[in-house]
Amino acid sequence: MEPIAKLTERVAIVVLLLGGIGMLMSMFLGVADIVGTQVLSIPVPGPREITESTMVLIVFGALAYTQVRRAHIRVELVYDRCGPRTQAAMDVATNIAAIAFYSLMLWQAVIEAQFSYRTGEATFGAIRFPLLPARLFLVVGVGLMIFRLILDLIIDLSRVRTGAPPPVTGPEITAPELRN
Repeated sequence: MEPIAKLTERVAIVVLLLGGIGMLMSMFLGVADIVGTQVLSIPVPGPREITESTMVLIVFGALAYTQVRRAHIRVELVYDRCGPRTQAAMDVATNIAAIAFYSLMLWQAVIEAQFSYRTGEATFGAIRFPLLPARLFLVVGVGLMIFRLILDLIIDLSRVRTGAPPPVTGPEITAPELRN
């Protein structure tokens, strides 16, 4: 189980980095468009169209990595007051609900990707930017999220049986003193 979890984490990091590249592209393109329009009176063609597609990279690139770190937002008012087994049971319920939600999202994302592929769907505007890459990235990002949720579900089910505490999450994992 541990090698699969490590591999999933590495893939999530790669997808996160692609999202970061998308964010940098959007940022530089936005700045270039503002400077070009306001200072040089020469607008950059296509920043809106490209930024729309890179939003998928940004959001869904970070999704699985955030799950790897178990850093998604949750209300811990009750969670912190419960024992390890109850916390694990709450995590199991959360994982099942998230798997159901993201499975529905994946189903629709696949339908949208197939539609984009068949029709050659592209943005409207100064530059016609194909939407298929963003649609495929959505499928990959959501699929990776579901895979990670299934791994976490297996881990949390074993925590319910053993009463083990929740895994350490957040910056503590990368702290040098904890690696040794």
